[in-house]
Amino acid sequence: MSARVLVVDDVPANVRLLEAKLGSEYFEVVTASDGLKALEQAHREHPDIILLDVMMPGMDGFEVCRRLKADPATQHIPVIMVTALNDQSDRVQGLEAGADDFLTKPVDDVALFARVRSLVRLKLMFDELRLREATSDSIGLIEGDGDGEPSCDGARVLALQEQGRDATRISEALGGRYSIIGIADANEAMQRARGEDFSLVIVDLDHGGADGLRFCSQLRAAEETRQVPILILVDPIDKKRLLKGLELGVTDYVVKPIDRNELLARVRTQVRRKAYQDRLRNNYHRSVTMAVTDALTGMYNRRYVSTHLETLISRRGKERYDLAVLMIDIDFFKKINDENGHAAGDEVLREFANRIRRNVRGVDLAARYGGEEFMVVLPDTDRETAHLVAERLRRQISEAPFPINGGAGQLTVTCSIGVAMLAEAEAPDALVKRADGALYSAKHGGRDQVVMAA
Repeated sequence: MSARVLVVDDVPANVRLLEAKLGSEYFEVVTASDGLKALEQAHREHPDIILLDVMMPGMDGFEVCRRLKADPATQHIPVIMVTALNDQSDRVQGLEAGADDFLTKPVDDVALFARVRSLVRLKLMFDELRLREATSDSIGLIEGDGDGEPSCDGARVLALQEQGRDATRISEALGGRYSIIGIADANEAMQRARGEDFSLVIVDLDHGGADGLRFCSQLRAAEETRQVPILILVDPIDKKRLLKGLELGVTDYVVKPIDRNELLARVRTQVRRKAYQDRLRNNYHRSVTMAVTDALTGMYNRRYVSTHLETLISRRGKERYDLAVLMIDIDFFKKINDENGHAAGDEVLREFANRIRRNVRGVDLAARYGGEEFMVVLPDTDRETAHLVAERLRRQISEAPFPINGGAGQLTVTCSIGVAMLAEAEAPDALVKRADGALYSAKHGGRDQVVMAA
């Protein structure tokens, strides 16, 4: 993963050291020597992450961070405070200023790269989220949630841990904001993780009853848990297992003894990441659904049914089966609109779609093809059955009046239906054209009838 990193420090040697370390991992590095220049560079260079020294003359890192987070143009850039201070009050001050994470000098390489990569992924995810929401909003697919951060309060956290001092610290540190489910048995924890929705899984590598790294690998291998962030608790001397965990896909770690504020910062970052992932995925599915669905009737639209028909026909080349297409048109629909208004016309379209849905199988596909024209695709259906289905639909439309004006009035509605059976080596467009020709014959033959294509 490559990214642009802004390094802010008033000591040139520190800047050169971080620049060399990041450059060796193929990060693009820009630098600033004080707070004001850092703010300028953040606007000019649009970095993906900022490594910000705390102790600087003039404007310290806390104030720089506050200004970055208060500016809409830079508030989404992750900030890691890099400091020689190791006092808890300084860490709290950094978090309150808006810092996303912090590192203590001298900076450990493993910690540096793990933190940078984790927060860069988070930013890229949020950038993509905002871009997609803006695009979908501009074309009217969905209303974006703007720049609001997804709520993380009450997020569910699964912890594989034995009862003891560390378990108590985790509960005390996180219990006020998150819902913590602590489990000692690895098999039970895996079952819960696969069957329930968790925003984060915390794994103590010193868990006496299980191999913590194997548990992490199982989480990454299972489809249900592949995207869940994993935070491991590790001893400071156990760098080998730490590196192996990061290689397996662990997203972050905390070195024991557990510092409450550090744990809070790490958990907050990972829970936010999961919230962004979920929001991005949900918005994507909403956009796709709206792109292939007719807004008025809730049916699939012409684009979707055309693609679906192509897929069915291509599959038929390997699996021999009959396939029928019904083209259905509401008779005299223009007259309905002219005499009763477009609102009544919309009510008729919605009820028409509902009656079609109620009278086709789950494997059939019904869609609004355009205007007052609908299509039904019937896989695994022979000619006789297709005709019976079409006649049933015609009767369901004509035999019961359609309510309009919120139920205050009623209309008698009929429809014409053309049916075509897929011929050998026939293209989708040709099949639809024949069904449409049969529909044309039905309408010109007196309407309210079914015509089978030759």
